[in-house]
Amino acid sequence: MKEQLGTEAEEFFPKYQCPALRALRRNPLKCSQKILEESLPFPLRQAPFSPLSYYVPAEFRPGREPLHHAGAFYMQEPSAAAAVTALNPQPGERVLDLCAAPGGKSTQIAGQLSGQGLLWSNELVRGRAKILLSNMERIGVPNAVVSSCQPETLCSALQEFFDRVLVDAPCSGEGMFRRDAKAMEEWSPEHVSACAVRQKAILESAQKAVRPGGVLTYSTCTFSEEENEGVVTAFLQRHPDFHLVDTGLQGGRPALRFARRIYPMDGGEGHFVAVMRRDGKTPDTTFSASGQAFSTAAEQLAASLYKGTRPGVPAQVGERLYLLPEGLPPLQGLGVLRAGILLGEAKPVHRKNAPPRLEPAHAAFLASRPEQLRQCLQLVHDDPRVFAFLRGEEIEVPDTFRGYCGVSVAGVTVGFGKCSGGRLKNHYPKGLRMLPESENRGTDRE
Repeated sequence: MKEQLGTEAEEFFPKYQCPALRALRRNPLKCSQKILEESLPFPLRQAPFSPLSYYVPAEFRPGREPLHHAGAFYMQEPSAAAAVTALNPQPGERVLDLCAAPGGKSTQIAGQLSGQGLLWSNELVRGRAKILLSNMERIGVPNAVVSSCQPETLCSALQEFFDRVLVDAPCSGEGMFRRDAKAMEEWSPEHVSACAVRQKAILESAQKAVRPGGVLTYSTCTFSEEENEGVVTAFLQRHPDFHLVDTGLQGGRPALRFARRIYPMDGGEGHFVAVMRRDGKTPDTTFSASGQAFSTAAEQLAASLYKGTRPGVPAQVGERLYLLPEGLPPLQGLGVLRAGILLGEAKPVHRKNAPPRLEPAHAAFLASRPEQLRQCLQLVHDDPRVFAFLRGEEIEVPDTFRGYCGVSVAGVTVGFGKCSGGRLKNHYPKGLRMLPESENRGTDRE
């Protein structure tokens, strides 16, 4: 690091005697700036790597904040937001996040897409892919596919399908040393070299999925030149149809010609970002839908929950009901865990000619705003019923409320229940509930 930083090493090393910086990122799919400012117990201080990111105090515990449960914000190391800011996804585009768990960058992409276009979030390790899926569900992303698939398999099947591809590559994690002792224990020169080999292989797969004229963004959370400049330079030598372009980032400092490097003294833990554009003109092509059959049961359930336009195409697989994003490619053989929104289930009723019983899913409410729901109990942030609901308790509702009903806090939907006789039977998932002490102490689920 002394060789890499020169005189700046005198500023770099003392930073490791200071606590790691923490930040949250507002979710524009569900939460306005005004709601965030009014609901958090501290003033917002902008981080330089995304217009939606803000530093938080060291003592902040998001698990005790109802808005965190509601997906109004996502906890994310400050400089980690730089990669998606540089990727610059636009509403209506098709975007692939190839190494997506636990979901920080995918949820950021989803916010910038504003529910338009398609986001495909992939994670090779299936256990981590389930965590990714949980975070995408909490954030309320309606237009995403979550998969657990080998990069080569996925990108070969979806050649030139995506406008933008992000490779936030597994790395030696030198930028994590200040906040993760395990990353420091696992570091070795051999680990750095092994990471560089794997990163080159992932980029070889990723480039197949980029359309002509499209963008491939490469990022790591390490300082290693072998894993950063070395990997990018080797890739560009093998693929002369790609060239570096400006990241558009203001924070950090230059690397290579247009790449960007972030150190702890820049206001984040550490990141490297390079943006490469593929030569050629955007092809005038369309892709056929995946062939999922329209589901009357899904349409009926959606009509009972939502007002007006449905946030997806009703479909059914077995007993499960979905609202799928439009323009899906074929999904078979690509390790898909979820496409679109899990709307609910059509459970058979064992009576002759009886229609199935339609039960909504938690995700169907998290992907909606209160005003989109036919029925929603809207609570202010400090209403004691908010914490009671998040603990899984029954709560009081107006007598006029009947049947399934969303629950929102400060204008952000957090879950649902079933109303009868002035009470709401709680359907908040058991695995997500607050412990009783969380109202006072809280836990950080990120």
